[in-house]
Amino acid sequence: MNIHFSASEHDEAKTRLKQLTDRYGQTDLPNATHIVALGGDGHMLHVLQDTMSFDLPVFGMNCGRLGFLMNHYDAEDLPARIEAAEIAPLHPLRMTATDRDNAVHTNLAINEVSVLRQTHNAAHIGISIDQKRQMDCLVCDGVLVATPAGSTAYNLSAHGPVVPLGGGLLALTPISPFRPRRWRGALLSDSSTVVLDVLEAGFRPVSASADSAEVRHVTSVQIEQASEITLNLLYDPGFSLSDRAVQEQFLS
Repeated sequence: MNIHFSASEHDEAKTRLKQLTDRYGQTDLPNATHIVALGGDGHMLHVLQDTMSFDLPVFGMNCGRLGFLMNHYDAEDLPARIEAAEIAPLHPLRMTATDRDNAVHTNLAINEVSVLRQTHNAAHIGISIDQKRQMDCLVCDGVLVATPAGSTAYNLSAHGPVVPLGGGLLALTPISPFRPRRWRGALLSDSSTVVLDVLEAGFRPVSASADSAEVRHVTSVQIEQASEITLNLLYDPGFSLSDRAVQEQFLS
C-alpha cells in the first residue's frame, strides 16, 4: 500500500501529517494507491476535487470539528484499517452556468450546487426538471441541489431532507422561500436534469456555486449528476456515510 497524505492548513492537521509521514512514508500522487486526507469536511472536498483525475480511494481522518465526511483520527495500524474499510461510491454533480455575458462555466460539486441572490433583492427563479417547467417563479434567497453526501450539509441547514446513500435520489431545496410560501422542495431521481432560470437577472442578480467554485451574475444554471465519474470514499466498518445519514435524522 502506497499512501499519499494530504493535510489542511490547520496546525493540528499539519502536526499529524508529520507524524504519519514519519511513520508510514509519503508517496507522490502518480505512484500512490490510496489517499489519506487530514482535516475537516472542507479539506476532504478540496482533496476530492483536486485528485479526481487520479481515480484513487480516499480515507479521511478528522482533524477539525464536525468532520461528517471523515473517520476518527487514529495513527495505529493505518494500512490495515484502510484495507478493512468499506467503500462509499459517490457521483458528483455537474453545474453548467451561463452568465450575463453568455459565457458558459462548468464545475463539479461533491456536496451541492447552490444558486443565491447577490443583493438585497430576492431572487426570482424558474425551475424546470427534464425539460418540463415545474415552477414558474420561486421567490427566495436561493435554491440548491444536493447529493446524498451533501444532503447533511447546507441542504440540511436549509431544512432539506437527508438523502440515503445509494437511494438514487437528489434533493432540490429552496433557501428561505417567500413564494410559494409552503413549498419545501422535492426529491428527484439522480438521472434528472435540473434547469434554474434566473428571472430579471439584471435587477435581481444571482450567483451559482458548485461547492466552493462560484460564478457571479448567472442567467441560467443546469445541474445533472456526472454519472460517468465515481469517487470512492473509504470508511471504517459501522461508520459509513449511510450509517451516519440514518443517525442524523434522529438527532434533536
